Order: sequence, then C-alpha cells, then structure tokens
Amino acid sequence: MHIYEYQQTRFSKAVLTGLFCGIAATLTCLLYGFIYRFNTGFTLSAIINVPSIIIGCHILLVIAGLVYYALQQALGRAGNAVYMLLFAALTLFCIWQSTGVVRSPIHELTIEFRQLLIGMIIIIGSSASFLMPYLFGNKAFERNVL
Repeated sequence: MHIYEYQQTRFSKAVLTGLFCGIAATLTCLLYGFIYRFNTGFTLSAIINVPSIIIGCHILLVIAGLVYYALQQALGRAGNAVYMLLFAALTLFCIWQSTGVVRSPIHELTIEFRQLLIGMIIIIGSSASFLMPYLFGNKAFERNVL
C-alpha cells in the first residue's frame, strides 16, 4: 500500500481549514434552522434558505481562512490573537446590527427572523473566531483531516 505524504503549506492549510470550518458551520446552521423552524413555525425563507446557508458559510469561512493566513504572515504569533479579537468583534457587530433588521411588517415575523439570523451569525462567527485558529494549530487535525 502506498502512503501519500504531502506537507501542507501554511496557505493551503489555512484555506482547507477554512473550508472544513465552512462545512461544519453549514451543517450546524442547517440543523439549527431546521430545529428553529420546526419549533416556531417560521416560514419566511426567501433570504435564509438552504442554498444561501451553504454558499454563505463556505465563502465566509474560506475568506476567514485567507484573513487568518494573512495575519499569521504579517504579525507572526500575534496574528492569532489579532485574528480572534477581530472576528469576535465582527461577530458582535453583526449581532448588534441584526437587531435592527425589519424583515416583515408583521412584528412577530420580524422577531422570529432576527432570532434565526442571530443564531446563524453566532454559529458562523464562533466557527471563524475560535474553531478556525484551534483547528489550524491542531496536529491531529492536520495529520488526520488535511
């Protein structure tokens, strides 16, 4: 049996880790959306639907991987802390901004939409802020997944 040995570059490792985080966030968001809609009966789906979740999570977290790589290259080990603070602050900013979203003239639907949106922002933001740096530095992840 031939064993494939390839040493990942830091760039490819950051992109692939971002992609993996995107897949994990996508599955989590889909599960959250299903459970939320089942429990609340929320039906508006023109904005937050399966294709937008799949595409959005992947694109956002691959971009997060690129930003992580850039900060690591520019700032060295301090790039990790700067990255985590930057994305945690960005997540909090997005949550704050989403509290003002008006999705429908029906107040109850607007509240339900905000709750769904904030839950997804928390999932994507925590994946970018904490899961990405953790997996990037995890040797078992690099050895077994990448």
